[in-house]
Amino acid sequence: MNDSPAGTPAPEAPKDSTPAPGEPPQGASGDVAPVCPESAAPAGPADAGPELFTWEFATDPYPAYAWLREHSPVHRTTLPSGVEAWLVTRYADARQALADTRLSKNPAHHAGPASAKGKTGIPGERKAELMTHLLNIDPPDHTRLRRLVSKAFTPRRVAEFAPRVQELTDRLIDAFIEEGKADLIHDFAFPLPIYAICDLLGVPPEDQDDFRDWAGMMIRHGGGPRGGVARSVKKMRGYLAELIHRKRENPGDDLISGLIRASDHGEHLTENEAAAMAFILLFAGFETTVNLIGNGTYALLRNPEQRMRLERSLAAGETDLLATGIEELLRHDGPVEMATWRYATEPVTLGGRHIAVGDPVLVVLAAADRDPERFHDADTLDLARSDNQHLGYGHGIHYCLGAPLARLEGQAALATLLRRLPDLRLAAEPADLRWRGGLIMRGLRTLPVEFEPGHPSEKSDTLSTL
Repeated sequence: MNDSPAGTPAPEAPKDSTPAPGEPPQGASGDVAPVCPESAAPAGPADAGPELFTWEFATDPYPAYAWLREHSPVHRTTLPSGVEAWLVTRYADARQALADTRLSKNPAHHAGPASAKGKTGIPGERKAELMTHLLNIDPPDHTRLRRLVSKAFTPRRVAEFAPRVQELTDRLIDAFIEEGKADLIHDFAFPLPIYAICDLLGVPPEDQDDFRDWAGMMIRHGGGPRGGVARSVKKMRGYLAELIHRKRENPGDDLISGLIRASDHGEHLTENEAAAMAFILLFAGFETTVNLIGNGTYALLRNPEQRMRLERSLAAGETDLLATGIEELLRHDGPVEMATWRYATEPVTLGGRHIAVGDPVLVVLAAADRDPERFHDADTLDLARSDNQHLGYGHGIHYCLGAPLARLEGQAALATLLRRLPDLRLAAEPADLRWRGGLIMRGLRTLPVEFEPGHPSEKSDTLSTL
């Protein structure tokens, strides 16, 4: 069957964009990971250390992060783009940095040259006038905008959205269940959060294919290291301006209409702010969930005892292990490898290192969440782990606003896959799988699987028990 959500054609996720021989991998930050390691970067004050940003590193960065935690927990390095930054890898330091008001989110505080400033953040957002979103601003503007947007992510609003998430989940599985095989990134993990966030924003069904295409460009980055993303951002900006105008004339019960109403009621939300907020909710809201579903499914397939444990729990109608399991999957191999950029506004001492004014700081969430000083048996996947204050969605005032929705989608996706495809198995050797290189996000390009063909009528009632 070719049914797809919202009456649209079956979604087309990003194609595998493995570079030709000799070409470097590309990533969500817009930085290009060199085939040669850091030693190939220009000589400078960066620390010595393990090879970073290679294909091997992208596949399994955790040994390198373990070395950094032990030997250089706050580590100065030259990024593939040529920008120098500090990597924070220990849990205690990471938690401190995420909440430190001296580390600004505003790129204007970057002390580097104009060429370096253009290599941080989301490609194209500056030219498209989409800078005024939650990932780029500090209080008091951050406080004001977060208050407005947070109304869309209340527990009640997320709970009301649960049936739609389950409908999308089942419809996507229906589209491939008879085939006995699928690419779970292309066919499932990618389209689910795209359609969900489009529904939340109020993007009409007939326009959601465009959003799917733009989002696909953002995570496959065709057309050059940053150019493909920038073009998609420009197209999305033009569409959002038009959609905001339409919603102002004919508002609905959706997030964009809510942002417009707040602006009209004296909250001083400009059109650029409304467009930037809608943009970042799409950009940040879909790729994190793509990776949560993809990484999480892969981790369960690689840890059969934990998977069987979860399957037995779901079969018994229990949900506690699913809830703790999602948190553990976020900790163990989460969707966000590094928190987005921060810049020192005054001298900061972190982990015994002195960070100068204007220096970029990247908090390595993936390293912090495997810190054995904080987590017992940190490299082991334990779905029942209870003491699990991971940093997968950040910490402090920039804690991920959409975390409740992402958790809902992750729980629905994994539970429904396990219930409807009980013999789900990898259709490729782990060594043959490719990870998207980059700084911020961590996710698989493809996840080929096989299973016994089923029937689209075999629906799941997963969320009715959550």
